[in-house]
Amino acid sequence: MTTTEHAIPQTETTAGPRAAILGWPIAHSRSPVIHGFWLAEHGIAGTYERIAVPPEEIAAFLAAYPEKGLVGGNVTVPHKEAAYRATAGRTDAIATRLGAVNTLWLEDGRLCGGNTDAHGFVANLDEGAPGWDAAPGPAVVLGAGGAAKAVLFGLESRGFGPIHLVNRTRARAEDVAAIFPGTVRAAGFDDLPALLPDARLVVNTTSLGMVGQPPLEIDLAPLAADALVTDAVYVPLETPLLAAARARGLATVDGLGMVLHQAVPGFERWFGLRPAVTPALRARLLADIGG
Repeated sequence: MTTTEHAIPQTETTAGPRAAILGWPIAHSRSPVIHGFWLAEHGIAGTYERIAVPPEEIAAFLAAYPEKGLVGGNVTVPHKEAAYRATAGRTDAIATRLGAVNTLWLEDGRLCGGNTDAHGFVANLDEGAPGWDAAPGPAVVLGAGGAAKAVLFGLESRGFGPIHLVNRTRARAEDVAAIFPGTVRAAGFDDLPALLPDARLVVNTTSLGMVGQPPLEIDLAPLAADALVTDAVYVPLETPLLAAARARGLATVDGLGMVLHQAVPGFERWFGLRPAVTPALRARLLADIGG
């Protein structure tokens, strides 16, 4: 793919601020559905597009960002760390801590970056399980990728600890745990039976359970009756993990709200209005996923 193939669409009728999401691949991204819904809901002249940028071209694309005609946008896999490097010294506190950027904007012609994934995670739980952090304690997070970092930040900010980061590759878990000294402890899946009895919360950030992926098969029997289980996966909306938790009578929160809530701060920054995550937006995204 050449640079000209990921040129930003331009038409004579385009009006208002223009934002976009960068990724490789990018066709699957639902971000244009979310932001397009809000633009229409509030009658705002503006656009939000998908731009596919291969890894070998992302550094050059970001270096030339101020000339792209964009006011900002999002970054998804595999470009979040590249976006962090491109905005070094001009990132918010969360992006600086995690070393990853998912939201871009311009200030005085310079590219800046932030990370709203942690906001999306906690806002989803605030909405789906009010009071979930009233009595914080031990938690278990499955997976040690980029989503896990944001989840760990969110849990730490709400007072949870110790947080056990469980990953098939323990060395990867140890690397991520080092970002949160004193709060996060690396563990393997063979440690789960001993960790679950005390866990107030279990979060899956792996791709297991996603459509086309194997299910996440863990025994939830050791969990306390008042534990909460949530999954970052939202296709399907009820993953095998959430189904197993519901069968046990445990409280659950699906992952759809995380992707919706993480979009709120960016939209406000680019288009000047703070949107709301509503049942109508959720229904619109579910219809798009179903289609």
